[in-house]
Amino acid sequence: MSSKARENDTGNGTKDGDVLGRFFLRPFFLSFTIGIPFCVFKLLFGSTAIRVATPEDLFLSISGGIVIIWALTDLMMNAGRSVFDLLHRPSRFEFCIIAQFGHIFHKPRVFLAIDTLLTFGIICTMLWSGWIAKLTLFESYLWYGATTMNLISLSLVSVYHEVRTARTL
Repeated sequence: MSSKARENDTGNGTKDGDVLGRFFLRPFFLSFTIGIPFCVFKLLFGSTAIRVATPEDLFLSISGGIVIIWALTDLMMNAGRSVFDLLHRPSRFEFCIIAQFGHIFHKPRVFLAIDTLLTFGIICTMLWSGWIAKLTLFESYLWYGATTMNLISLSLVSVYHEVRTARTL
């Protein structure tokens, strides 16, 4: 089979004809639907921590500030990955600072998974602590937008994979 024929073959489940599957794996898609929403969650958590901290609670204020710096750093990294992807250039950095740190151990994906776990912990803390009710109207809309983007994209990818699996049976 020629390489041109393989490019047009969508029934074999390989990457050659799987345009949608490749799109779901592109850094632009991953940043836009996962990375940036996660940055929003972190940013809102950090700002809420600072807002609820009492003047005596220096630990909470400093922790909130650190989380904001973490969120803004990750936001810049995700934006950078997206720009490089749209320019069809390889990126020399990861989606987040924790995954970048994982390069030291040659395990950036493991560290990216740790970042995901920490972000899910932040989401749960916002919900279970009641801090979610302390968001301003604008912050609430940011939270809703980030949640919607993240969950809908996860569902789209899941449906896509299930349809691909069902077609091969």
